[in-house]
Amino acid sequence: MLPLKSLAVLGLLFATQVCAHGLWTEQRRGNIEVIYGHGAEDDAFRAQKISGAWAYDTGGRMIPVTVQRLDDHARLQPLKPPAVLAVALDNGMWSKTADNKWINQGRSKVPGAVESTQTFKYSLAIYQPGAKLPKLDQIKLLILPEVDPLTVGPGKSLPVRVLLDGKPVAGVKLIGDYRNAPNTLSTETDAEGRAQVLVRNEGLNVIAAQVEVPLKDNADVATRGLFSSLTFLGEPHHE
Repeated sequence: MLPLKSLAVLGLLFATQVCAHGLWTEQRRGNIEVIYGHGAEDDAFRAQKISGAWAYDTGGRMIPVTVQRLDDHARLQPLKPPAVLAVALDNGMWSKTADNKWINQGRSKVPGAVESTQTFKYSLAIYQPGAKLPKLDQIKLLILPEVDPLTVGPGKSLPVRVLLDGKPVAGVKLIGDYRNAPNTLSTETDAEGRAQVLVRNEGLNVIAAQVEVPLKDNADVATRGLFSSLTFLGEPHHE
């Protein structure tokens, strides 16, 4: 268990664009698009920052997935329709100068830096009911559903557990509808890293969490910032 005291700032909404943006996936025009944004914002980003993507079938077996790196975003192309899909983005090291400018380098290369961080974004999507979740050690901040989220339904609570570096973490604040209300906190994890999050939408639900972890003896960054989302449909899609 990682106690709240061990983290300098835990679960807080970051104040800068460097950290405030989240990551999730959406089905658009028959494609699985990686979305980098904040609420309704859907911003361009360097597709080279996608550091990994992983797809699985209902039994938890891996499906090959290709990352199509487009000019302003990334698209995920699994070999067949996945039951589970995860993606990671490494936003790199950022340092803030005294005049409030952020530079995409570590503080050792930014004289007079007053803040520094390296941010990572993760997303887990559940597409098919009854999917068996594999080990997801590559997702360093993970919102793990404790029941099948596709069976819960709008207006009911989904039990989740939040893991940081594979360990349950207390005091993490959860945003129940990041896509539509990114600044509205729903709940926070208990001493065992667990929480109940209201399923808000019949369509796409994006549950999100953010933490910032202080680092010791790192010449380039003072903190590691992590964002994670869990996405699923509130009700089955009907034509």
